Amino acid sequence: MRQSQFFTKTSKQIPEGETSKNAQFLIRGGFINKSSAGVYTILPLGLRVLNKINNIIREEMNAIGGEELLMPSLIHKKYWEQAGRWDVDVIYKTGIKEANDYGLGWTHEEVIAEIASHLINSYKELPRAVYQIQTKFRAEPRAQAGILRGREFLMKDLYSFHADKEDLDRYYGVVTKAYKKIFERLGLKTLVCETGGGAFTKEYTHEFQVVNAAGEDTIYYCPKCDFCQNQEVYKPVMHKNCEGEIASVKAIEVGNIFKLGTKFSDAFNLQYLDKDGKKNKVIMGSYGIGPTRVMGTIVEEYNDEKGIIWPQSVAPFRVHLIEIQGKDSDKVSKTAAKIYQDLQKAGVEVLYDDRNVSAGEKFNDADLLGIPWRAVISEKTKGKIELKARAEKKVKLIDAKQLLKEIKD
Repeated sequence: MRQSQFFTKTSKQIPEGETSKNAQFLIRGGFINKSSAGVYTILPLGLRVLNKINNIIREEMNAIGGEELLMPSLIHKKYWEQAGRWDVDVIYKTGIKEANDYGLGWTHEEVIAEIASHLINSYKELPRAVYQIQTKFRAEPRAQAGILRGREFLMKDLYSFHADKEDLDRYYGVVTKAYKKIFERLGLKTLVCETGGGAFTKEYTHEFQVVNAAGEDTIYYCPKCDFCQNQEVYKPVMHKNCEGEIASVKAIEVGNIFKLGTKFSDAFNLQYLDKDGKKNKVIMGSYGIGPTRVMGTIVEEYNDEKGIIWPQSVAPFRVHLIEIQGKDSDKVSKTAAKIYQDLQKAGVEVLYDDRNVSAGEKFNDADLLGIPWRAVISEKTKGKIELKARAEKKVKLIDAKQLLKEIKD
């Protein structure tokens, strides 16, 4: 992609009212655009990052038997009423007519339970797992942390269906491992923390937390074992396994998992026939990851005073190719264009800065955008390439043949 033709533009100004690093860098870098408090447009540059996050999530959900679907955002009130949540938990309502009221989906247990009641009838059809990646809506009163806490955001929600609690427990462990793998691939170190069930269940549920000062959750964890609890359920007496000292830190929640039990099976008569022809309630689980929040968390984790430092797994491009004009501009342009074409042919994602702006502006923008590799072509390089990793200070002068090897290694 030629940067001169890309639907994006950087800014030197810190957005008014945005104090979080993720909002400042993502808006200044042209990854997102703020429409209103807690509501953002994901611009083409940001969508490249978000799609990579989603693809990693999809790969790991598919690997544990999840099937992708897409449910509606507009949910008729009859579903909410059937589960007793219309007057309690649904905030955004259309108010079209009394008989035709809809709520904007903040979660989809009701919808998927009703669908499953038509598709699951026998023990032979269990277990099952389906997921979606879709826009959600929540009445967030403190929408002040960029895309970490939005009123409209993207969510991956997986729903599982089981014949008994033992099978739900088994799959709960499978999802836990899959989530750990997802976050590792995204470059995020997470702690699995016990927390309350909120509007979903009375059992303990689990959050995947990234320790970071930008987080709004307070967690208590032991660095020497796997003990971790959210502040709302923290009980020091529960920590008996080792002599490690409990630490209290701020953290960002990037995922959560719930054992729903039969709450929604009861509401939607979701049952199956066992081997003896006896009716039993289907046991459900629910598992969420917020891709947009993950994107913001990655920025909070990977940055310096100049801008973002994207992990290679989610970077919008692998190489930022920069052309610096001089006296012999035609020669520099031809060399840069040839390298650009060669990288594309080799399947390397490259952003080619061919803009007619100063070298300083190009370098500043490269630091802000945070693409893993910066490759500079100028008269000074004399036909070679000045290569630098975004996270390092060291600069290498290499020839075109070495470039592919360097960036792939």
